[in-house]
Amino acid sequence: MAKLKKELGLFDVFAIATGATLSSGFFLLPGIAAAQAGGMLPVSYLLAGVCLIPGLLSMAELSTAMPRAGGIYYFLDRSMGPLVGTIGGFGTWSTLTLKVAFALVGLGAYLRIYLPEAPEGAVAVAFALAFAVMNLLGAKKTSYLQMIMTLVTVGVLAWFIVTGVANADPGAFRGALDIQASSFISSIGLVIVSYMGLTQVASISEEVKDPERNLPAGMLLAFVTVLVVYVAGTWVMVGVVGLPNLQADGGDLTPAASLAEILAGPVGGTVMAVAAILAFLSVGNAGVLSASRYPLAMSRDQILPGWLSRISRLGTPHWAIALTSALIVAWVIVFDAAHIAELAGAFLLIMFALSALAVIVMRESGLESYDPGFRSPFYPWVQVAGLVMPFPLIIEMGWLATLLSFGFVLFGVVWFRSFARGRVSREGAVYHVFARLGEQRDAGLEQELREILKEKGVRSADPFEKLVASSTVLDKDGAAPFSRLVEEASAVLSAELELPAEQLVRGFLEGTATGLTPVSHGVALPHLRLAAIPGPRMVLARARQGIEIDIETEAPSPPTDRPVQAVFFLASPEGRPGQHLRILAQIAGRVDDDSFLAEWLAAGDAQALREVMLRDEHMLALKVLPYGPTKDLAGKSIIDLAFPRDLLVAMIRRRGELVVPKGDTVLKVGDRVTLLGDPRAITALRRRY
Repeated sequence: MAKLKKELGLFDVFAIATGATLSSGFFLLPGIAAAQAGGMLPVSYLLAGVCLIPGLLSMAELSTAMPRAGGIYYFLDRSMGPLVGTIGGFGTWSTLTLKVAFALVGLGAYLRIYLPEAPEGAVAVAFALAFAVMNLLGAKKTSYLQMIMTLVTVGVLAWFIVTGVANADPGAFRGALDIQASSFISSIGLVIVSYMGLTQVASISEEVKDPERNLPAGMLLAFVTVLVVYVAGTWVMVGVVGLPNLQADGGDLTPAASLAEILAGPVGGTVMAVAAILAFLSVGNAGVLSASRYPLAMSRDQILPGWLSRISRLGTPHWAIALTSALIVAWVIVFDAAHIAELAGAFLLIMFALSALAVIVMRESGLESYDPGFRSPFYPWVQVAGLVMPFPLIIEMGWLATLLSFGFVLFGVVWFRSFARGRVSREGAVYHVFARLGEQRDAGLEQELREILKEKGVRSADPFEKLVASSTVLDKDGAAPFSRLVEEASAVLSAELELPAEQLVRGFLEGTATGLTPVSHGVALPHLRLAAIPGPRMVLARARQGIEIDIETEAPSPPTDRPVQAVFFLASPEGRPGQHLRILAQIAGRVDDDSFLAEWLAAGDAQALREVMLRDEHMLALKVLPYGPTKDLAGKSIIDLAFPRDLLVAMIRRRGELVVPKGDTVLKVGDRVTLLGDPRAITALRRRY
């Protein structure tokens, strides 16, 4: 399966989420919503944001646990099975394209200020094709444009809001509380669509670098930004433009331009119109980027035809982008602005409710490989609220929104049963909940989550490098029986952990006998977890002539004829299953490299064996020579070395022996020094030495 490039950082996530949100919700929707909410318009935006907090937190957790293209589709599929995933995939894909269509309507409205004869349909088609072309060039190229448009938009809005606060008339809000409750609740559901972009980035999480940090941080920063802009901005609109003007003719379609023209004259109106056009371009661009990842992910899982998962030479899903762009044009032709907003908001609420349910299912499944970098606070009460709140809002939005929501669900069920049911064999994490009650479970899901752990790698707080650097090495020239190697490794760990060696031997052998020891590519990974272990410990073992597995196992034979020549004995605390699995996944990811076994067998000593296991970007080995750049290191103690603070002198090899580094250890000519630390610091030292 082709993988998407990881090119997006924290600011990319923030720009995509903010840019996809600050468009129609501010520049187009306030006039339409004012017809329902009246002077309570700012409160409608505030409560809409509050209603989405449970879904936002749930999406952030799921995104850091399963950073995969497809966002909510992938989460629902893996938590509650492919039927629910199909419903969520079609629904969210359609919802995102509806939001882009809404942006195209707003774009046309603002363009008609200067081009009153411009045909709306032609404008929609032209810009949909332009967004498709930009996205075909790649996510990073798209994010550069996104950042520029987002910064300009936020800057213009901030200036006008600050200026407008001083000019707003508080009297414009008299009688605001006289509005009917049903109309006010309906307005909350209407403006929900304004926040959709906050979770669009979940669908491109596979392309985010360090997703456990960048996804939740980017989403939450964007949420705070847009909440302030919406609440303050709509308060200024009502106070400056006035409700009669906002509500005229069913709602002012260019309310931001009306505001700016009052505050700064025709020039201000022009500046705001330009900002609005940039914002609509931003949401359309980001919308195509994120929406196209849904058919990609569903095609990968055989729910949609396989050609939709093809990746072009530029690393983009070109067929998925083309189909998404065509759907956007169809929405513009079929629905008007108000109906597009209502329909998008209704199904977004359903998706947020299901995302909250997905978190409950994943946590209650007992899957140790479910290892999110961000955990939603106040579980499960936040998720229960997120599950209950959306449905009264949908009902208040009217019969069309309710009917179409039901239609999406029905279409997903029919499609799954007619096309996809015979093609997929997944059952979802909900079966692991059943397993806790004595029913069946889906064995494939846990393996898939472990593969995700391998891709994510260890976290910065995980002591992987220190673990490898401090590990004991058993180096055997001849063949070695596995049971004997277990005894030797257990003896070493027994001395380090102050635990009975027999307990460790029994744990390693039982795990191997029951098939819990991965064996592949000439490598075995026996591992165990015990409550009495204070922190992870490891023993590395090499047998050049191979290791004889001399115990009976329930696992099938390894899928290779290569003899086992490397064994990693890992012992971890019982209470840290996530860290234990991340370390195992990191080891597995390294030994999967085609070059690993050759480097392992060619390593000259114990330190070289340890260095084979360390990630290149986190490790640097220096030889102190009497000449060249490293000559200045000789005669200096470690504490006096001018190294960055986040670097660790992990090992010193001196005349064939290992020297444990301390602050007062003085380096000598001939020493081989192993350094661990931040990749940027390692890169700087590599250039220096």
